[in-house]
Amino acid sequence: MPAKLYKKDVSPPARAAIMACEIFNVPVEMVDVNLLEGEHLTPEYLKMNPCHTIPVFVDGDFVIHDSHAMLMYFADTYGNNSPLYPKDIKQRTLINQKLFFNDGVLFTRLRIIANPAFVHGVKGVTKMQLDNVQETYDFLEAFLSRHKFLALDHITIADIAAYATVSMFHYIVPLDTNKYPKLAAWLKEMEKQPYCQKYNAAGAKAFGEYMKSVTETK
Repeated sequence: MPAKLYKKDVSPPARAAIMACEIFNVPVEMVDVNLLEGEHLTPEYLKMNPCHTIPVFVDGDFVIHDSHAMLMYFADTYGNNSPLYPKDIKQRTLINQKLFFNDGVLFTRLRIIANPAFVHGVKGVTKMQLDNVQETYDFLEAFLSRHKFLALDHITIADIAAYATVSMFHYIVPLDTNKYPKLAAWLKEMEKQPYCQKYNAAGAKAFGEYMKSVTETK
């Protein structure tokens, strides 16, 4: 039986995993999870992932329920020493550093805004939340002042993971391209990648349209 990726296109981590499957030619069956109907809370799903998050990658009795771990695994298993996740230990450490930044800062700040809206129907965004998004722009601009991409001077899996998240921030806080030229250039470069156009654009837009309807400052 083929491996399965349980996903929802509106989810940034899921989109990152889907793009990685495309990039590394991972033989996998995509399975949509209906969150509104609680499919992520069924006993079967909780057995795979007690955290009831998406995505989840299942290959026989091997299960991964973190998108960053998936990107690392796909690159190592199917990437053939791809420059997206090279074997060089220092380069890999720089990539890992930005993967952890996406997980601990970028996605965490997005989730704090998005979860109340999607899960509980809460409307409005606080000034602190908006300031936190603005601060992420400062961080990213600083990183991109050192390299063309987040970790190195070429695209890596850190860019794939972060782009899936950052591509939705402008729906909450519009990006000032004059203030953040390097971030704007990075977003434009990522946007034109075929896998981003194919697997990220529609999900990000759906998220953005919903968030714009509920994110009036409170």
